[in-house]
Amino acid sequence: MSIKVGDKVVVIAGSCKGSEGKVKKVLKDENRVIIEGVNMVKKHTKGNGQESGGIVEREAPIHRSNVMIIDPKEKKPTRIGHSIENNKKVRISKKSGEKLD
Repeated sequence: MSIKVGDKVVVIAGSCKGSEGKVKKVLKDENRVIIEGVNMVKKHTKGNGQESGGIVEREAPIHRSNVMIIDPKEKKPTRIGHSIENNKKVRISKKSGEKLD
């Protein structure tokens, strides 16, 4: 997967289209990402000895095909390419050619 934790992304499809945020978590097996403050859902939790119950808002995962990385130079969504530098595979922006790592 070419999206990593800490990347700034924009949602390009779905009910949260146009929202921007940083990637909090990558669920590689499910091809999904969790983005800070995007796709908020309400979860009803039961209280236990230490915590009280109630309704908690939290981020739900979004499929990785519905997000695009924001180009650091042009501040617009871009596709990701790969190149090899010093025998290491690095991610590059298709729009500006900037290195993303």
